[in-house]
Amino acid sequence: MILGTTVSFSWPDDTPVFTDLTFAIGPGRTGLVAPNGAGKTTLLRLLAGELSPGTGGVSVEGSLGYLPQELPLLLDATVDEVLGVAPIRAALHAIESGDASEEHFAVVGSDWDIEERTTAILDRLGLGAVSLDRSLRTLSGGQVLAIGLAAQLVTQPDVLLLDEPTNNLDLAARHRLYRIVDEWPGTLLVISHDRALLDRMDRIAELHPTELRLYGGNFTEYRAAVDREQDAAEQAVRTAEQDLKRQKREAQLAKERAERRSSNAKRNKANLGLSRLHAGNHERRAQVSASRSADVHHRRIADARSTVDDASARLRAEDRIAIALPETSVPAGRTVLDLAGVSALSLFAGDGVDLVLRGPERVALSGDNGSGKSTLLKLITGELTPDRGTITRGVGRIAYLSQRLDVLDLSLTVLENLRAHAPQLADNDLRHRLAQFLFRGERIHLPTSVLSGGERLRATLACILSTDPAPQLLLLDEPTNNLDLAGAGQLEEALNAYRGAFLVVSHDQPFLDAIGVERTLHLSDGALIE
Repeated sequence: MILGTTVSFSWPDDTPVFTDLTFAIGPGRTGLVAPNGAGKTTLLRLLAGELSPGTGGVSVEGSLGYLPQELPLLLDATVDEVLGVAPIRAALHAIESGDASEEHFAVVGSDWDIEERTTAILDRLGLGAVSLDRSLRTLSGGQVLAIGLAAQLVTQPDVLLLDEPTNNLDLAARHRLYRIVDEWPGTLLVISHDRALLDRMDRIAELHPTELRLYGGNFTEYRAAVDREQDAAEQAVRTAEQDLKRQKREAQLAKERAERRSSNAKRNKANLGLSRLHAGNHERRAQVSASRSADVHHRRIADARSTVDDASARLRAEDRIAIALPETSVPAGRTVLDLAGVSALSLFAGDGVDLVLRGPERVALSGDNGSGKSTLLKLITGELTPDRGTITRGVGRIAYLSQRLDVLDLSLTVLENLRAHAPQLADNDLRHRLAQFLFRGERIHLPTSVLSGGERLRATLACILSTDPAPQLLLLDEPTNNLDLAGAGQLEEALNAYRGAFLVVSHDQPFLDAIGVERTLHLSDGALIE
């Protein structure tokens, strides 16, 4: 079981994340969903003990495994060190070489088959050919993530927390992960934007600032339930608005009737020659009656407005990115990139890689983990130098959105980061640009270090698209990593507003369809296939 009792958490600057959450998540597979920035990763970190709640408490019954969204920077570590089996292997090798020290036997304990068990887990994740002595620096992002998952499987925890586990995984690796999820015997809590993974869940937990709301069934069933709620809420708003209009009409008609009665009373007084006392009493009774009627209608209007507000509060707001950057436009036919016979780091053997991008082309780059996709992007940016071949870049700037979103200075706020990247913009223009990327009000002053993955991506896009000169070629390496479905939709809107060329690495086919990809290139065995 995973339990939370009146859990509250705020950042050091007193920005609240959630308040008084009480929940219980039992055995089975649970998907955790919410907009980026709602606190999904923060909740997992609280459960893992990396953070402490301000009030309330969390507890996990049984042993716990946790795969974070971003693995610690352990690029110099070896595979067996990340898996936590390096000391046991060292003791085994010492015993095999003739050192019968009691200390070695104590380290090994009952794990005499640790290498066989570990290799079997790696093989299950498609990493059977990866040596336990290999450095993480030589592995792709997807392979590193799979190693991190393997480290959790080695310990066989009762409760496993996974934060965006399909990030950087190719299609084959994703399917291997799906099989592990399908067979998981304990309690599993997963943050993901991968619909195929979420459709393997037994329930969906939707995180709100004061509530963790559970929906039975997988993600498709959850979306259907949410759509029904939204339809009902929209109907309730329409009904409440119609009632409010009706109450206003009735109040206006009552006012007009009262005015007519008052006018008639004055004419009667003059025509019938009523005494001043009798006429005054009649007029006061009419005024009291009109006042009571007005009070009744005012209360009804106030009640109707309150009903509209309550019904509107049940609607789910959908923020949308809306940007227009004409300075990024690339004329049709202009060559923005030309690679001829390029190879590097023993990749792209044979004749090397040839690639030409002209005009505002939208190109997808696919390939298995480790095939060299990220390496190719780094060659294009100039971060890596080719062993041979030539790279000709167009006159416009190239902007690179890496998997790690490392463009931002984490010690600065969102506004300060944009100011550093776009010093040519006035302060009002900076704030307007951030608002276009959904950073409004006090959120522009948030430290970048506390942003969610999706928020960090939006801030990164704001910075790289606002730098002078504007980029005419965008390189995007797995840009939907860490994004929820709403965030992926926002990214789609931003890219559809972009008028330059882009080369995108992604395994998310619905995303590629939505951004109008025109060409697909596949890296396989060192060759780039159109």
